[in-house]
Amino acid sequence: MDFDLVIVGGGLAGSAFATAMARTGARTLIVEREPVFRDRVRGEGMLPWGVAEARELGIYDRLLADCAHQTRWLTMPDSNRDLVETTPARTGLLDFYHPEMQQCLLDLAVESGAELLRPAEVLEVVPGDPPTITIRMDGTTRQLTCRLVVGADGRNSRVRTQAGFTVERDQDWITIAGALYRDLRVPDDAVQMVVNPIDQGLSIVFPIGGGRFRAYVAYLAAAHPSLAGARDVGRFVDMSVAVGAAADWFRGGECIGPLASFNAPDCWAPRPYRSGVVLIGDAAAASDPVWGSGLSLTLRDVRVLRDRLVASPDWRSQTDAYAEEHDRYFGALHRIHAMWSQLFLSPSFPLSVTAKLLKRLAIGSGLRPGRSHVI
Repeated sequence: MDFDLVIVGGGLAGSAFATAMARTGARTLIVEREPVFRDRVRGEGMLPWGVAEARELGIYDRLLADCAHQTRWLTMPDSNRDLVETTPARTGLLDFYHPEMQQCLLDLAVESGAELLRPAEVLEVVPGDPPTITIRMDGTTRQLTCRLVVGADGRNSRVRTQAGFTVERDQDWITIAGALYRDLRVPDDAVQMVVNPIDQGLSIVFPIGGGRFRAYVAYLAAAHPSLAGARDVGRFVDMSVAVGAAADWFRGGECIGPLASFNAPDCWAPRPYRSGVVLIGDAAAASDPVWGSGLSLTLRDVRVLRDRLVASPDWRSQTDAYAEEHDRYFGALHRIHAMWSQLFLSPSFPLSVTAKLLKRLAIGSGLRPGRSHVI
């Protein structure tokens, strides 16, 4: 074998898994397509159960030292939830600028012993015993064999397609738009969140350190057109305020990054392992970003797969067991998110019930996202 593991994708999933496995002595290669990580309006807020996974994987301290910003509070209208006191992980959110997080963890993977090809393109993945992967870099094509190919290349995974996985997807119904700001008028130790079941929308702002904030607005896809580019920044603010964000949050703030919107319902590959190829992170199951669990779900995948592979030299049976476990916990999360969408964003659900549940969510005495780590 050329390698024990060839990991396609050097983002959160790929780099965290490469670090974890290189530390066990596995010969690990990361293949990363982008020469420089770019801002594409991706997740910045890691929920407490994801922070617990980061600690288990031994990447938490590095994130905190290099790029992450902790927020203790979840602020909703008329309430302020202390996440440290109301989650089993006893932690707030870990927020960061996504490209900085990616580079931080890729550097850590290389320091931990993983090899890196960048920028490099995957031309073909062929499942088998062993699987093979064909890579092009600097005009040269190489075919490698390994014990396991790991697809960590995101929601639109090419590894998933090339290896012949089937994909299931929920219907598009919610659009989410995000923009990067500097100097918003909100505290830097609290995530601001407004859920509006009357207008079927949501506004959320994550402080990510250095005076920067990522703001999002979510709305029913059929109700408004998509938002993109500098021309729509004013509409973005207007829609956020219409949902319930305070106009004062944005007064004096500067939009310093891309504004983009997308429909991103759950999409997943049932049984994300077949014949020497395994999927993790968004390649295995991309969670609706409205509920902010994607980063945490990714680290759950990394930790579960690592634990399986170090438990036995029989990687085939262990990776198959990972796939079964993945379907169980992702299936539970998928059902929870479907319930939340119906409770908080569906026009058909009684508003009096929704209001009570929102209050319980905010104060931490009822629905608690931090408990997702035990599903």
